[in-house]
Amino acid sequence: MIGNALISAAFVSYIGPFSYTFRSKLWKDTWIPDVQERKIPYTEGIDPLDVLATASDQAIWKTEGLPADRVSLENAAVVVSCNRYPLLIDPQLQGQKWIKGKESTEMITIQLTQKNWLKKVEMAVSNGNVLMIEAIGQDIDAILDPLLSRQFVKKGKNFTVKLGSEDVEIAPTFKLYLQTKLINPHYKPETAAQCTIINFIVTEAGLEDQLLAMVVKVEKPDLEQTKEELVNK
Repeated sequence: MIGNALISAAFVSYIGPFSYTFRSKLWKDTWIPDVQERKIPYTEGIDPLDVLATASDQAIWKTEGLPADRVSLENAAVVVSCNRYPLLIDPQLQGQKWIKGKESTEMITIQLTQKNWLKKVEMAVSNGNVLMIEAIGQDIDAILDPLLSRQFVKKGKNFTVKLGSEDVEIAPTFKLYLQTKLINPHYKPETAAQCTIINFIVTEAGLEDQLLAMVVKVEKPDLEQTKEELVNK
């Protein structure tokens, strides 16, 4: 359990910005040998994705609109496991589509170029809405720093955060997602520390996996049905 938790926690914390090939080399060829060298007990043949999400979880994500390739499943596992607010590098909008399918409550979507965007953020925070800030650039408005850094102050039974000149009470159900359409953004170290950056860019290998899943669903619907029934059990 100790080694499995260590590898999976590192996976959530650090793996998000990278491509599948680099991710695989990192945890298979670097982290696991290091765990072995330090004689930390772990499960032979561990896969961090299986530790973070069951087959049932992954099936549910697919029904919510997540593509079926390995990278997308890893990304989803990081999104649901991370404590920091997720920042999706998502030029093809696949991650955003899944988030919209995942959040059953009505999601508020804004851009930082809109008028009165700060008021909408304040309302979402205080009302406990799910907020998606989409199409952000490489620089995020400094007004959001206290929120992204979770600089929350306890007042009585509740927590508040300073947004501009206002102290806004935070509802427990509030969730925040950030999304950029930039293909290769360069964020400041502070942004990487405040948010969990997750790379949803579709690669050639990822696209092959997605197309294969679609072909199986069309050509062999009985296999897909059997798979779904087994997962549901």
